[in-house]
Amino acid sequence: MSTTIKHNTDQQRYEISVDGILAGFTEATEDDSDVVVFPHTEIFDQFEGQGLASQLVGGALDDVRVRGKKVRPVCSYVVRFIEKHRDYADLVA
Repeated sequence: MSTTIKHNTDQQRYEISVDGILAGFTEATEDDSDVVVFPHTEIFDQFEGQGLASQLVGGALDDVRVRGKKVRPVCSYVVRFIEKHRDYADLVA
């Protein structure tokens, strides 16, 4: 199983694909500020239970860090992910 994460700026979200098939996304809305809002994360039914949400959110947060931005986690999954993985806590605006 090969997974890839990409930032789809046109749809304002990060997407995770498994073997080239879109498996889910986390919305990542941005405006002119340096804050990325994460309002919703979704993994499609046929891909649940494979740890993809964790990979997706971790990859998205890594990208936000590289781009020098902060996050506003609204999605309950993203909130719990950051609480569990404290090395991302510094990204919270």
